Order: sequence, then C-alpha cells, then structure tokens
Amino acid sequence: MSEYTAPAQDLDAAEVAEPGAVTVVVPTFNESANIRQLLRQITESVPARLPCEVLFVDDSTDDTPEVIRAAAQDCPFPVAVLHRAEPAGGLGGAVVEGIKAATSEWIVVMDGDCQHPPSLIPELVATGERTNAALVVASRYVEGGSRAGLAGGYRVAVSRGATWLTKALFPRRLHGISDPMSGFFAVRRGAVTPETLKPLGYKILLELAVRTRPRQVAEVPFVFRDRFAGESKSSTREGLRFLRHLAGLRTASPAARMAGFGLIGASGFVPNLAGLWALTALGVHYVLAEILANQLGVAWNFLLIEQLLFRDRRAHRRWWDRLGRFGLLANADLVLRIPLIALLVGRFGMGALPATALALVMTFVVRFAGTEALVYLPRRRGSRARRAA
Repeated sequence: MSEYTAPAQDLDAAEVAEPGAVTVVVPTFNESANIRQLLRQITESVPARLPCEVLFVDDSTDDTPEVIRAAAQDCPFPVAVLHRAEPAGGLGGAVVEGIKAATSEWIVVMDGDCQHPPSLIPELVATGERTNAALVVASRYVEGGSRAGLAGGYRVAVSRGATWLTKALFPRRLHGISDPMSGFFAVRRGAVTPETLKPLGYKILLELAVRTRPRQVAEVPFVFRDRFAGESKSSTREGLRFLRHLAGLRTASPAARMAGFGLIGASGFVPNLAGLWALTALGVHYVLAEILANQLGVAWNFLLIEQLLFRDRRAHRRWWDRLGRFGLLANADLVLRIPLIALLVGRFGMGALPATALALVMTFVVRFAGTEALVYLPRRRGSRARRAA
C-alpha cells in the first residue's frame, strides 16, 4: 500500500481505504477526547516500512466521527470511519464490522482510550510472522506485562475473577492464552470468519478464541496504561452482558445446552415451592395451589433459558408465542408424569421412588427436545409458503 495523507471518510461495510499490511481496527463509543492522542501515538509508533491503515468503527452519540475526520488530516496513513446507526453487539459487534471491512493480511484490534500502547502494533505483527501464528494476544499476565492501568482494587479483582472463570470454562479453547479478557490483539484476516461470531458486549477476543480458535497462538507482554481522557465504559450492565455472553458460549453445544436446561429446571423448584407455601398459607386448596405455583416455576425457567440458553434464537418467534409454547410443554410434562409413574409401577412392577426418578428423566429429555424443536427452531419455509398460498 502506498503511503499518503488522506482525510477520514465515511464507509459502507464493504469499503475501506486502499489495502495495507495491517489494518488497525478501533471500536469507539464517545471517545472524542482521545482520538488525536491515539492517532499521534500510532503515527509515532508504526514505522514507514509497515504499511498501515486505521479503521474506526464508531457507535458514538457525541462528535467522535467529526474529530476523527479532522485529526486524520495530520496522519501519514489512511484513516477511515464507519459509523453504525444501530450498534448491534456493542463494541464487540463493532470489531466484527471492522474485520469484515478490513482488507489487510493482519488486523490489529485495540481500544480507543489510549490504554493499549500503539508501540506494540509492529511487535504483534512481527511476532505473528516469526512464529507463523494466526492470533497474537497482547497479555497483561505474562512476564513483562502489567495491569497497572486498572483503577482500584475492585476492577483488578473483577478482571482476575473474569479471567479465571473463562479459563476454567474453556480450558482447551483458551489453552495458551493467559489473558482472554484482553482487547488488544492481532489476527490474520484469513484465520477468522466474521459471520460465525456472535458478540455480546466488548470481550471480542473471548468470542473469537472460542468460536474460531486459531491453531497457532502467540503472546507478547504489554502494560495496561491509564486512560488518557474520559471515563471507563465498564459498568454493572456490561458485567451482566459478559455473564450472558459467557453462558451463551458455554452452552453452544447440544450436550452443554441440555445440562444447562437441567440446572435451570432444578432452580425452578425454588419459586415453585415458595409460591406453594405462600398460597397454602393464604388458604388456597393444595391442588389449585400446586397448579398456580407450578406456573411460577415455568415463568422462572422461561426467563433464564431466554437469557442464557437460546438468546440467539429468539428472533424466530414473538415472545408471547415462545412463552405460550414453553408453558404448554412445561405443564404437559406435569400432566404426563403421573400416568407414566403409574404405568411403571403397575405394569412393570417398579417401586415408586425409582419409577418417579425414571419418569423425571424421560419427561426431561422430551421437554428439552420439544423446547428446542417447537419453541426455538425457525419455522419451516415450506409451511410458511403453504400458509401464504
């Protein structure tokens, strides 16, 4: 890519400035106070022998796009800005859009708040070339790295806890990655298929490593610096999104989804029993109380599986359709279980306890399969066409 100074330009997702050896993708949300400092540091850090372009994928509600365009006038490399009107997937979704738009062999992802040192961009790419790695992670947790820029003991504890949790849940996928929470890394364009990524929040490295794990990974140490200007975007809301994202990744396989379905079902006994106690205390007949209390458990289970197991399949049907189907399946389980226990005891001579246990297992499998097939799988196109005709 030939070097030239060019103003930032607005892009469609399929366009980017002329190809370079490295595209630096920077997701931004209201980072106008950091843009000039970041571009100055990139200018000072990236040598002329490494062709470079910078692509900002912006979800801001402030004047960040205008600041980027003005600051780009002083840059010796192409700078582009892709502003998203609908910030789907958060900052992780912005990175995915940047990967789709990039045309360079190497893509370096970094934050826009100057906590990631641009001086490491050449080293990330050079390490990838030298080791033939497809993914090079800038890590705070290898020798020479530091998390010094994390403000306060609370954020340090949260960061370490999140790192421990993700590595415990994905020991094979994250093998060789000491800092899966890092937002600073380089990846070969051919090693990632953006269409397979389903980010939720800003932990895009975790998403990339788990869904499209590159076979060869390398790491370089880096010192996490203080934010140059503005305030951190970390919040309780982002923490909850991270936990939902983690649950979605962990339950991506059918076996893991079934295990999660069982755990959620077991947790439903808590609101069920609490409701039963409250209703009977109010004098409601125990049969009616059991029926009403069961609906509390159904509602509890539905809310959890919506958020933790089938979040990416909710678009196939409206919420009331999903709730109605799930409720019918859950109550049918209750109705079918009693005759099944009677059959196992009367016809096959089983004891009441083993018959109940076997009935629970059988109806659980049926309920899980029914939930996947009848509540969260897309409708068949053929049936839609017949209805339309």
